[in-house]
Amino acid sequence: MRAELATADRIDLLCAFVKWYGIRVLEDSLRAAKERGVPIRVITTTYIGATDRHALDRLVRDFGATVKVNYEIRSTRLHAKAWLFRRDTGFDTAYVGSSNLSKAALLDGLEWNVRLSSIATPAVLNKFEATFDAYWNDSAFETYDPDHHADRLDQALTQASGTTSTTDLKINLSGLEVRPFPYQQDMLERLRVERELRGRNRNLLVAATGTGKTVMAALDYRSLSKSFNNHRPKLLFVAHRKEILKQSLRTYREVLDDASFGELLYSGEDPQAWDHVFASVQSLNIQRLEELAPDHFDIIVIDEFHHATAGTYRRVIDHFKPKELLGLTATPERMDGLNVQDEFFEGRIAAEMRLWEALENDLLCPFHYFGIPDGTDLTNLTWQRGTYADQELGNLYTGNEARARIVVKQIRDKVSQPGAMRALGFCVDKKHARFMADFFQKAGFQATALTSDSPAAVRAQALADLRAGKLQVIFSVDLFNEGLDIPDVDTLLLLRPTNSATVFLQQLGRGLRRTETKPVLTVLDFIGQHRAEFRFEEQFRALTNLSRNRLVDHIEHDFPLLPSGCQIILEGKAKDLVLGNIRTQLSATVKTLVNEVKAYDTPQLADYLRESRREIKELYKSDNSWTSVLRRAGLIKAAAPAGESALLKRVHAFLHVDDPDRANAYIRLLADDVPAYEELDPTDQAYARMLFFNLWDNAGGFTSFQQGLDALRDQPNVRDELRQVLSYVMEQADHFPIPLSGTHDQVPLQVHCSYNRSEILAALGVARFGGQMPRSFAQGVQWVEDLQTDALLITLEKNEKDFSPTVRYKDYALSPTLFHWESQNSTAESSPTGLRYQHHAQRGSHVLLFMRRYKNTDIGKSQPWMLLGPAIYEGHTGSKPMAITWRLEHELPADVWSYAAINAS
Repeated sequence: MRAELATADRIDLLCAFVKWYGIRVLEDSLRAAKERGVPIRVITTTYIGATDRHALDRLVRDFGATVKVNYEIRSTRLHAKAWLFRRDTGFDTAYVGSSNLSKAALLDGLEWNVRLSSIATPAVLNKFEATFDAYWNDSAFETYDPDHHADRLDQALTQASGTTSTTDLKINLSGLEVRPFPYQQDMLERLRVERELRGRNRNLLVAATGTGKTVMAALDYRSLSKSFNNHRPKLLFVAHRKEILKQSLRTYREVLDDASFGELLYSGEDPQAWDHVFASVQSLNIQRLEELAPDHFDIIVIDEFHHATAGTYRRVIDHFKPKELLGLTATPERMDGLNVQDEFFEGRIAAEMRLWEALENDLLCPFHYFGIPDGTDLTNLTWQRGTYADQELGNLYTGNEARARIVVKQIRDKVSQPGAMRALGFCVDKKHARFMADFFQKAGFQATALTSDSPAAVRAQALADLRAGKLQVIFSVDLFNEGLDIPDVDTLLLLRPTNSATVFLQQLGRGLRRTETKPVLTVLDFIGQHRAEFRFEEQFRALTNLSRNRLVDHIEHDFPLLPSGCQIILEGKAKDLVLGNIRTQLSATVKTLVNEVKAYDTPQLADYLRESRREIKELYKSDNSWTSVLRRAGLIKAAAPAGESALLKRVHAFLHVDDPDRANAYIRLLADDVPAYEELDPTDQAYARMLFFNLWDNAGGFTSFQQGLDALRDQPNVRDELRQVLSYVMEQADHFPIPLSGTHDQVPLQVHCSYNRSEILAALGVARFGGQMPRSFAQGVQWVEDLQTDALLITLEKNEKDFSPTVRYKDYALSPTLFHWESQNSTAESSPTGLRYQHHAQRGSHVLLFMRRYKNTDIGKSQPWMLLGPAIYEGHTGSKPMAITWRLEHELPADVWSYAAINAS
């Protein structure tokens, strides 16, 4: 190690723990490195309080190191121990293994480490470098300055070591960050989209307990204040316990950096100003409400909104008419199986934390999911509007002792201590629940069934017994209520099939609460032979965030890329059943779609998609279309006009439209009375060119845009389908568009919106009559002379099928504002193109970055690119290709950052 330090020109250390004695044994080498001007970067953590703060102080003060610390105290995903020694000669080396920076690790410990080199293992070393840079630019790792951060580090280390509680600290470091975590930023953006793009001012935010709902509400309030001319709008925050109110008030004060913000309204405490009130719902009685005008508060936030149907809460909701209402809950379901979003929010959840986000952020308990074949055959059961007939399903399972024996056997095989488990069993109906409880009692378990017939006292006692360990399992039909949100639940028995991802996640959520004594949630899902209409993909995509095609690949390879600690195991025939079912859905024929449309009997695309739970892209596989399905189903009687079939094959090219300006412009251009092209204003002319080339990417034999618009006017079915598609896909958009400015203010593209090649080239003025056609454009870079702009089109995840080894460039996000991009292999740093990249700011030229994750979509069509926006050159290494770091003008959306950084991390 000393020899490596003596010859290094740059040193990077990734180390979970840094100890004083580890620094001491390398003291001379580190001092010599400092004297040579060698930059040293160190990344470490506060996990279990093992790092010595004085060791970090010394690294910074004595050896000139820059140190970054992850202050997360509950857990850490950083267990790596690795050194990287970079040299100007290119002969880089690295050590990866088990050694922290401690005396035991470096001298007398039994450690395993491997030495890597740029000569022997260049790919691994490149991955190391990229990963380190990604961590270095991750906001979770904060620069440590001994003069300013020593107290904070001491507190975090003390708390992480377990010698003090969070209540002893001035700040709860994991919950009171003024800057949102990426998953919170993602939800806040979706909330903003609902308000500002869709005009919805009553919104529900759903996230698991412990994920910082109140922090998100406070950050949202801070953001909304800007729309009130930076004047803080009047706020009412409602909860049912004083402890929640006090903690929420403290959170708002931290986020707003204002220790005097807000007043409590609780028994014995009354506000003075009544501008920002944190009130218990009990204190808002009828008399109090009569004293307050309905529009007194601009913003109302109601915590634990699943209580909203209770009289005390409904009284508050009905009385006030705020500009914004925000509901917060972890469990939007009521005891009667209905959802508060249906009653108060038109069936919508504005922002819901995705399961994989919570698991990847260590916010929920990891799960082990077992798919177990149970030998049942459901293929002859009646299928009614997207699900099995409940009575027939109940008859199949109730009294089925062979299946029940399988359930008991699997519990004894899979659960470490069946006698100590706390399990919930999800059944079809009351008879099924009672049958399972009786069977389990005979098998020696303490079990009971809870149904809507059970008295409240019986339900409460059963829940108390489950918490206390006196019961091992409760069987029920609907367990979707706050009372059954029991953190200690460690086993789930899925005893009925669900065709709904929402219901599946609600069931799973009953066991995902973290506790100190629960290392993992065990999920036993009993799988039978299903009808072709049943869709396993719903629940597995909810678990994995994989597209359908990629889901098949992951099932075949036993789910290799799950969040840390999670497992999905499909046993024996279950794997074949699931794969067969998903492949059947992948190959859904036009005949299948036609039969469904006949059954639903609606000519409206949105209604059909809602009823069938199909994704819109399923309609457009193999050049299919909604109009052609309607015609085959007999819902369109008129014969197809000439040219309709060819245009319908291009409708799929509009499925990605996600900014309202473009969608509305396209809809205007599809109207019967659209003005002539020459009469359109310049912006609509640009949109007309984008629409034209999206339909005819090789000009379609036309010689003017007007000819194309005239031809489109003669296609009423095509125009109607496009209007329906555009209206539907805009409801799915979840990023807020940002207009381009400056040189590009007349370019009809918006940052964080998606565009295909035809739209990009048309918007930039490259695609035109007499010029280049979009169909002939294959390269990933385009110099636009008229705009003095380089457009860089990036595909993140490249594979050998789609890209030759010579064009599999290394492109990834280093941080939400830094992007690593490799030029074409022919671009030297001294070439005109290379020099333009390096000096574009001084020369007055510009760079626009476009990025997509994959080359193709699930249905085999080209995936569109998201416009990341303008970028500024930060630096580069190498030549032919150049590895350039660009600084983005706008931060990546949080969900995009999560996958754009995967290549690096």
